Amino acid sequence: MVECWVGAVSWGSWMLIVGGASYLVQQRRTCTKYGRYSPAQSRCCPARFAWLLQEVPAFLVPLLLMLLDSGPETRTGRMLLLWTFMLHYFHRSFIYGLLTRGRPVPLNIVISSFIFCTFNGFLQGHNLLHCARLHNTWLSHARITSGSLLFLGGLIMNIHSDYILRNLRKPGEVDYRIPRGGMFEFVSGANFLGEIIEWCGYAIAAWSLPAFAFAFFTVCSIGPRAYQHHRDYQQRFRDYPRSRKALIPFIF
Repeated sequence: MVECWVGAVSWGSWMLIVGGASYLVQQRRTCTKYGRYSPAQSRCCPARFAWLLQEVPAFLVPLLLMLLDSGPETRTGRMLLLWTFMLHYFHRSFIYGLLTRGRPVPLNIVISSFIFCTFNGFLQGHNLLHCARLHNTWLSHARITSGSLLFLGGLIMNIHSDYILRNLRKPGEVDYRIPRGGMFEFVSGANFLGEIIEWCGYAIAAWSLPAFAFAFFTVCSIGPRAYQHHRDYQQRFRDYPRSRKALIPFIF
């Protein structure tokens, strides 16, 4: 049985929290330069290869940790939680990545995302496999069930929103259009809202510092992105729905 590296898990979690807060402050000044905001002269990777390369470590690193672990407690609720985490990244790497029609991704974004996914994949995997303690009580069962259902709802919202965005344009087209349908009727960043709900549900189910740190980082990193998209849509389209919010229906 691999020993839990308590200090490393704690430091890694706080690095996510501090990094998320720093990223949020940075986004108040300038948006991250990828997608529609990419510099014209930047060195880029093709979108499909970029998404596969930058996201797949968050699937493969936990998978490797599971294969190397021979402890007696590997086939418990913690394994199901880890597979929940990996489900998102399996879809993002091997399904979304192959279907995307997005713009090429700047090389520096691909490298930084690869490093982050490797780090976070190890943090979440090591914590769930070697550190987490899931108590067999009604409260823990209710928390895991509600968190898992929230994760599933967010995943469905995220996948459906990506489907709507992907089908706004035919292959080869570059013009932007107003997304309609699903949660896009309420918010401009429906895909971002879905992902935030996913990781908040995961944090509730896992109930650990690394899981909450990752949920916090997600809110800080893609929450501002939703607002930037919302503002871009408003500037780009005069007929953009005024009732539509950026990220939180009816509120923000």
